[in-house]
Amino acid sequence: MKLTPLICKQSVCALLFVVVFGFFKANAQNALNNYIDFGLKNNIVLQQKNISLEKAQYALKRAKGLFLPSVNLQAAYQTADGGRNIPLPLGDLMNPVYQTLNQITGTNRFPMLENQTINFLPKNFHDAKLRTTVPIINTDIIYSNKIAKQQTTLKEFEVQVYKRDLVKEIKTAYYNYLSALAAVDIYQSGVQLAKEGLRVNQKLLENGKGLPAYVLRSQSEVENANATLLDAEQKVNNARLYFNFLLNRDANEAVEVESQDQANLAKVEGLLAGLNAVGEREELKALQQLEGINRNVQKMNGQFAVPKLGAFLDVGTQSEGFKFNSNTRYYMVGLQLEVPIFSGNRNSNKLKESSLDLKNAELNSNLVAQQLNLAAKTSQNSLRSAYQTYQSSLKQLEAASTYLRLIDRGYLAGANSFVETVDARNQYTSAKILVNINLYKTLIALTNLERETASFPIN
Repeated sequence: MKLTPLICKQSVCALLFVVVFGFFKANAQNALNNYIDFGLKNNIVLQQKNISLEKAQYALKRAKGLFLPSVNLQAAYQTADGGRNIPLPLGDLMNPVYQTLNQITGTNRFPMLENQTINFLPKNFHDAKLRTTVPIINTDIIYSNKIAKQQTTLKEFEVQVYKRDLVKEIKTAYYNYLSALAAVDIYQSGVQLAKEGLRVNQKLLENGKGLPAYVLRSQSEVENANATLLDAEQKVNNARLYFNFLLNRDANEAVEVESQDQANLAKVEGLLAGLNAVGEREELKALQQLEGINRNVQKMNGQFAVPKLGAFLDVGTQSEGFKFNSNTRYYMVGLQLEVPIFSGNRNSNKLKESSLDLKNAELNSNLVAQQLNLAAKTSQNSLRSAYQTYQSSLKQLEAASTYLRLIDRGYLAGANSFVETVDARNQYTSAKILVNINLYKTLIALTNLERETASFPIN
């Protein structure tokens, strides 16, 4: 009965450990995904792609606006003097009649008139109106709206394509950074092994059992290991710079490190078992949209013989001397019909050009589909080769580790030479480096296959 509280406490501690471990593990697994999300939000080129998409969306709205009436204010002012005149002899025609009427009536009710001269050119004349126009029959507007929709969709696919390319670059850069970090750790271990070898040979020399040449060789090995370590550290800095460049953040900002081997190597077997279809790739969808655009262009050019009909309404005022009253106001309603008769075969030649563009787009779609299938199969083969090489390097590392332990024991017992210990140590370091290289080669090959099959989820 006294053990029950202790057992309960142990259970609670175990449960708490599992929860905390799971939390940190989940955070570690989410680090790369967080970087990918950050890159998709902040990458400069992707921002430019999104601006192009937004421009295409506004172009679509503009194309839809062509169906709506347009209202414009039109105003004109003219004044002139001189030029041709029209004589109007009103006095010569009417004055004799008016004079006779005045004599008959005995009044002056009919005044005398002067001859007039009317100028052809307007003087101090204005015309201001609101013109409303609306298309009734216009096939160009219909097909322009369809093409604008397809171009917007095409831009969306282009953004998705670049997102996938960016995800691939971010993951590859991250794996290269982890590989460079792992190489630094390996070379640091190599430096420690070299220093330990130097210490052992110095002790042996002090005890009269070693040779000065072995001490000098050990010092050379230490310096060589330090030089290799410095080069590896520089590669880490370069890898971090490029990774931060992709994310569009400060070049010297630290990169969170997480283990990727167990989480991603588990996917390899499944991807090697079968190849996902590439028919859902955005590149193929974009080419299909391009085919549709060319098809609609061909149809639009084929409608060149269809008449265009529009209506207009003018509401305005016109007068001389800027007068505005019931006599100056007017309205005008009308229809405008345009029927093409002859254009020097320009329309038929344009139709033939658009037909060739459509045929070329169809051929390009078939070609790209074959290229994408080939690239996917090639990536799968590369992943298989990289994974098998990685498995082989693990066995080489195990053998090199065992060999190093045996040689070290033999050297301390006097059964093996110092040269053999150096060779064993170099073999062990090389095997660890090879495992590290092949691990991240496998992960990069996995990333390439994800890209070629468009299997990575993109929002």
